[in-house]
Amino acid sequence: MESSTTSGRLVAIDYGTKRVGIAVTDTLQLIATPLTTVHAQEIFTFLQQYAAQEPIAAFVVGMPRRLNNEETNATPHVRGFVRKLQATFPDKEVHLVDERFTSQMALQAMIAGGSKKKDRAQKGNIDKVSAAIILQSFMERRALRG
Repeated sequence: MESSTTSGRLVAIDYGTKRVGIAVTDTLQLIATPLTTVHAQEIFTFLQQYAAQEPIAAFVVGMPRRLNNEETNATPHVRGFVRKLQATFPDKEVHLVDERFTSQMALQAMIAGGSKKKDRAQKGNIDKVSAAIILQSFMERRALRG
């Protein structure tokens, strides 16, 4: 039996209490692309509108951890977000992915890609690229298992 993760787009979320970075896959789930950044208080409105326009197979949420694998100050906020996400979209799987180093990786990817310094200074750009890295990490891990 196919997993429900195989039909529709995967939506990755880099949740922060101020901004939320969002990335998505294509419908074949081959390519992760940064989508946008929204204010945290608008995230559920955005996701419901997006789900009305695009088929969503599952959500992938970055889970903040320290180097020693302990929770960070942000971890309880992300857990609360995940509970609300599961309640809002009860028919969708929510996968949690370790997000350590994603912001640094996003900044390095932007530099390597030739982003201007002013674009890299906008935190929202880093958030949506971080979400894409979280999503790519999830897809690579899934491919190794599959």
